[in-house]
Amino acid sequence: MQAGGSELSIWTLFLEADPVVKGVMLILGVLSVWSWAVAVDKWLQFGDLDSQARKFERAFWSGRSMDDLEETTSDRGRDALGRVFSVAAREWREARRAGAMAPEIAALVLERCDRLMQAQVAREMQRAGKGLGLFATVAASAPFIGLFGTVIGIMNAFTNIAAQQQTNLAVVAPGIAQALLATAFGLGAAIPAVMFYNKFTGDLDRFGDRLDTFSDEVAARLSRRLSERN
Repeated sequence: MQAGGSELSIWTLFLEADPVVKGVMLILGVLSVWSWAVAVDKWLQFGDLDSQARKFERAFWSGRSMDDLEETTSDRGRDALGRVFSVAAREWREARRAGAMAPEIAALVLERCDRLMQAQVAREMQRAGKGLGLFATVAASAPFIGLFGTVIGIMNAFTNIAAQQQTNLAVVAPGIAQALLATAFGLGAAIPAVMFYNKFTGDLDRFGDRLDTFSDEVAARLSRRLSERN
């Protein structure tokens, strides 16, 4: 399609757009690239979390003693499950130095271990969920930002029609096309952001369930060890 001797391409429409409409499309383009970059980072992050969790779970259920596991873990290590285990193991180590414990003291030790693990799980969830808010923000705001550009573009199209006092396609088409391009930019940013948000929110929920289950398993193992010591 041509108008005024120039072909109507996406690039041409962008270059000839009103400064406000052009600014809207630039903002939406930046938001889209940003959300894709965060999505790639989250994809790699959750893949690494799953790999490290499976590795630690194999070590935890391999029959190794908790003392051996404690020596190889740290609350500053890479593995989220290892960090959860480490806070409980440190509390267990401090408690066992006192030797045999009365049932009441053992119950308090288990409660402290459980609370420490739950606090660590909350920190791990906060760390893993960092960046997901961007997807929600882009998904919610991008269509409205694009709509704002569309409204400005249509207003400019009608202004151009009034100025030239013509309603033929050559006069109307460029302005309407620029307005609709802003809408397309908004949808192009919002739709992937919605998909990313749903995908990674699901991954985060599954990761949280995994951490909760693991902390329960650690608590059960500690309870058994305390029973054996008493």
